[in-house]
Amino acid sequence: MEICANIFWLTFGTYMVDIWWYGQACFRIKGKSASVVVDPYDSNFTGLPKLKLEGDVVCVTHQHEDHNNVTSVKSAEGKEPFVISGPGEYETSGVNIVGVPSFHDDKEGAERGKNTIYNISIDDVDIVHLGDLGQKALSQAQLEILSNCDILLIPVGGVFTISGKDAPDIIAELEPKIIVPMHYKVEGLKFPLEEVSAFLTAMGKEKAEALPKLSVSRERLPEEREVVLLERQ
Repeated sequence: MEICANIFWLTFGTYMVDIWWYGQACFRIKGKSASVVVDPYDSNFTGLPKLKLEGDVVCVTHQHEDHNNVTSVKSAEGKEPFVISGPGEYETSGVNIVGVPSFHDDKEGAERGKNTIYNISIDDVDIVHLGDLGQKALSQAQLEILSNCDILLIPVGGVFTISGKDAPDIIAELEPKIIVPMHYKVEGLKFPLEEVSAFLTAMGKEKAEALPKLSVSRERLPEEREVVLLERQ
């Protein structure tokens, strides 16, 4: 009877949050009551496949064309999604989102301007999307707001953001359970970003195999920190 009860809990007691990656910093996060798209790109600008995504909420970290194509996202009913494009606290469709101001470079925005980090709390899972973070260290104020970080979506391609060698320092500051690299060189991308291999080497995960999606819940978060490589959809 105890075994049956445990199976019942795993099957029916937990709703999984699904995360897909589409290249650059674009993710779709689907929970029980809503789906959130972050940083949809313009395919003409990036060279990546054209996006046509379903989402109730769209988060834009900054206004560059590989991050702000909100017209590529529609809700399930074909309506316009709720768009968030800057710092602040938001609650919509059962999702809590906090936008945290940050910089696109390591010179307080002097080179590439500002960037918004998003802490997306959906079905009791806290997902932090760093956008095009260029800071090699987070401020104390940023760390206090982002202290609850279960899953970290982190740029590792360098050139316009932190690199794969810089990323472990940010990871150590936030202490996530799961790390998903993003914003690195993939087939078709027009930008000269670094490949993900430098990051995987820095994390000791050279043999990581890419998954089509990440499915997780509060109850199923790993005890030890994990690096998850996602296939580009």
